Amino acid sequence: MKSFLFLVCCVLFTFKGVSQHNTYIDSIQRSIKTLSKQEQLQRITAIPYDKYVGNVKASEKMFLNAVNIAIEINDSLSLSDLYFKLAQVYAYREQLDKRTDYVLKSIKIYELLGEHVKAGVSYGQLGYNLKYSDMDNALRYMRKGIKLLEQNQNKTKIDPLYDNYGIMLTINKKYDSALYYTQKSLKLKKVLQDSVGMGFGYANVATVYAEINKFNLAKQYIDSSTTIRTKIKDNYGIAVNYTHLADVLYKQHLYKDAIKNYKTSAALAKKGGYKRLERYCYETISTAYVALNNYKEAYVFTQKYQVLKDSVFNVETNNKVEQLKIEFETEKKEKEILEQRANLAEKELDLSQKNNYILILVALAILLLLLGYFFYSQQKIKNKQLIRENQLKDALAKIETQNRLQEQRLQISRDLHDNIGAQLTFIISSLDNIKYGFKLPENLDSKLKKISAFTSSTIYELRDTIWAMNKNAISLEDLQSRISNFIDKAHVASEGIAFNFENDKSINDNIEFTSVNGMNIYRIIQEAVNNAIKYAEASAILVKVSQIDNKFQVEIIDNGKGFDKAQVPLGNGLNNMKKRAQEMGGKLTIISNKERGTIIQLQL
Repeated sequence: MKSFLFLVCCVLFTFKGVSQHNTYIDSIQRSIKTLSKQEQLQRITAIPYDKYVGNVKASEKMFLNAVNIAIEINDSLSLSDLYFKLAQVYAYREQLDKRTDYVLKSIKIYELLGEHVKAGVSYGQLGYNLKYSDMDNALRYMRKGIKLLEQNQNKTKIDPLYDNYGIMLTINKKYDSALYYTQKSLKLKKVLQDSVGMGFGYANVATVYAEINKFNLAKQYIDSSTTIRTKIKDNYGIAVNYTHLADVLYKQHLYKDAIKNYKTSAALAKKGGYKRLERYCYETISTAYVALNNYKEAYVFTQKYQVLKDSVFNVETNNKVEQLKIEFETEKKEKEILEQRANLAEKELDLSQKNNYILILVALAILLLLLGYFFYSQQKIKNKQLIRENQLKDALAKIETQNRLQEQRLQISRDLHDNIGAQLTFIISSLDNIKYGFKLPENLDSKLKKISAFTSSTIYELRDTIWAMNKNAISLEDLQSRISNFIDKAHVASEGIAFNFENDKSINDNIEFTSVNGMNIYRIIQEAVNNAIKYAEASAILVKVSQIDNKFQVEIIDNGKGFDKAQVPLGNGLNNMKKRAQEMGGKLTIISNKERGTIIQLQL
């Protein structure tokens, strides 16, 4: 009952938001009639995103009129801004050729005008548009957009690109990296107090959690998104959130509840003119009804889906409709088929009884010959089948062994997290209670702080180990995300030291490491950075990842006091780094001079 009331409230708020967006666009049109053409362009290009997507039909008409004005008065920047907004409008209206055409037009003008920030946003939009048709180019354009915005240090524009990049990584099933970028975007939106963006941010994080089957977390993030979107009357966002919730319920096989939310989303999408969302809802409702064996309703919603589907996919849609129609009609025809089979069996029996004795003998002779040939062929087939079964058993045995090893690894990682992690956390809590509950001598208080800090460090190392154990392989992108997180934490913990992380964009994105090698690389970087913080008295630390002559290379560079390797014996930390490099078949080089800093170089 409670969830039902919440659903009704969301619907009421949504329709109220639609009318308000209509009023907003109408009021803009009325208010600019007496203004100069330049002032009209300024007012139209300043319309916020959530306002013009709230009524895409009215917005399209207004933007097309404004394009003619911009061309007439030769205002190139306003023209490019209008092209970009039209590309977003046509994306919602499912006019994909116009969507791509207008975003390309906006990029060309922005680059000619030197508007690198706006060009970066347009590249991100182009990449996101291509995610289902050409993923390789989609990722390339998205990275180009992110690079342009990062170079110009524009935080207000880059967070939507982080969001969309996270969704594209989710499609590619790179969930760790996807979660990293979507959460990074959400944090930035909170700092910027971007209500519209926060609605998208929570929803995108929820999408990643749903993909990895963390349904409770997904629902929590969807609820947070819905609260924000309802408050700001974001029509499209509210409609999408019903779909997000329905997707989570669908993955849990709660088809009836999922259908209710899809239908609500479809109604709101139809009201707002969001054809892609409406089409997706109808398609998934049809699939859910098939899962419930309700082919009649599945057929109805497939027809609705067919009306909205692009002409390119008509053949596929018609086939699906025919299949559902056949399945629906099958239930009515089952009795007829059974009756026909019974009649045929009776007729065949009558015919067999009327056969002539001579014909039976001839048939028996032929049958004996056929049986002999059949048994001979069957024996050959059985021999081949035995060989294949033995090969299959060997393969299954190998797979079973690998699965058992993976299960053991997962069990060990769970035990480490649940038992040792919990015990270490209890130690920290107990130490804090002792410090605050008793007045301790200064030397004992210092000892307890050291023990607490050491225990916290052990927990972080334990989490890193669990992260590596839970993976068969670690991609370059996963490793880069982990290194970036570590450097961010080091920067927070070490005031006065400037940290930088450089990543060579020419590195092959398909590089993967075993979980052991990935962990060894991460530990070497961790040890080198910690040494620079503790001993080097450095003011700047750089971690650089590159590819030199087909060799993967990591460098940790500081500007500290350095040391003379001939006079200073290598400690356990540096010896451990060398052993890790040797285990990977790599080479670790240490270059250091007094007062000139230290370079630690790992090559694989």
